[in-house]
Amino acid sequence: MDRGLAFHFSRVTEAAALAGYQWLGRGDKNKADAAAVETMRIMLNGMDIDGEIVIGEGEIDEAPMLFIGEKVGTGKGEAVDIAVDPIEGTRMTAMGQSNAIAVLAAGEKGSFLKAPDMYMEKLVVGPLARGCIDLNKPLEENIQAVATALNKPLSRLTIVTLAKPRHDATIAAMQAMGCRVFALPDGDVAASILACMPLSEVDLMYCIGGAPEGVISAAVVRALQGDMQGRLMLRHIAKGDTPENRALSEWEAKRCEEMGVVPGKVLCLTDMVSSDNLVFSATGITKGDLLDGITSDGNIAQTETLMIRGKSRTIRKIQSTHYLDRKDNNVKPFVMT
Repeated sequence: MDRGLAFHFSRVTEAAALAGYQWLGRGDKNKADAAAVETMRIMLNGMDIDGEIVIGEGEIDEAPMLFIGEKVGTGKGEAVDIAVDPIEGTRMTAMGQSNAIAVLAAGEKGSFLKAPDMYMEKLVVGPLARGCIDLNKPLEENIQAVATALNKPLSRLTIVTLAKPRHDATIAAMQAMGCRVFALPDGDVAASILACMPLSEVDLMYCIGGAPEGVISAAVVRALQGDMQGRLMLRHIAKGDTPENRALSEWEAKRCEEMGVVPGKVLCLTDMVSSDNLVFSATGITKGDLLDGITSDGNIAQTETLMIRGKSRTIRKIQSTHYLDRKDNNVKPFVMT
C-alpha cells in the first residue's frame, strides 16, 4: 500500500471528522454518527480502490453504519479490506467532551479478522513488553509480567481503561496493586495507541470494549510493533446475565458461527491482523490525549490527523487547514473536495 494511497485514507478521516464536528455539543449522537458515516462512504467511493468493509459498527445498537461486506471505491485499483469507526466517541461528540476521533484502518485483502459488532476483552502493551501478555492468565499476572519486562515497580506502572461499571472491580484491583489507572469515558482505540506510542507514559491498556475497535486497534498496534491479545465476549458474560443480554448473546453466537470465529478463544495479534501492509488514520474531532480536536472560525477549520504506515512504521501527524464551502447555516454532511 503506497504512500499516496495512505494520504487518500487520511483525507477520509479528515472529512468524517469535519462532518461529525458539525454536530458537536448538539446532544444527538446518532445524527453526528450518520453525518460521519455518509461522508466517509462518499469519500471512500471516490477512491480508485476495490474496497470492502470488513469491520463496521451499528449491528448492536442500530446506529448508522458502513455495513460489513459493503463494497466501496471505484473498483479500479488495489484490493483492500477496510475497518472503520466513523466516530469513536459519538456520545463525547454529542456532549462536547474530549477524545472523540474518526478512525480507519486499511490493509491488503484478507489481512483483518472478520468479527461481529460485539464485545471484546483487550490487552495491549508497547514494543518493550512484546511477548509478555497472555489473556489465559489472570490480569494481575499480566500486569506483573509487564512491570518486570519494563523494569518498573508497580507504583510506576500506568494502565489505561474505560470508566464503565463492568470495570469497577478491575480498576479497584489494579489500584490495590499500586498501579496508576487512567479511566477514560470512551475511546479504547486511542487508549491502545497511547500504550504503544514512543514517549507515551501509558504502559498497558486493558478493557472490555467493542470488537470493531479491537480489530482497528490491532492494526495500529501491529504497525507500532506493540503486542495485543483479545477475545470475543458474548454480551451476557460482558455485561451481566439478564434475559435481554441472553437474547443478544444468542444472536451474537449465531453471527460468530456464520463468520467463523469462536467467542472466548484468545486471539493473538496475528490472528486479528495478519499483514504489515496496512495504513491507519485517525483525525481528532474533540481535543484529547492523542490528538487535538477541530478548531473552526467561519468557513475555515483546522484538523490534526495521525497517520501510520505499517510496512515503513512511519508515524505522521498532519495538521491541515480546510476552507469549507458553506452556502448557508444549516448543519449538513460535509464532503471534502
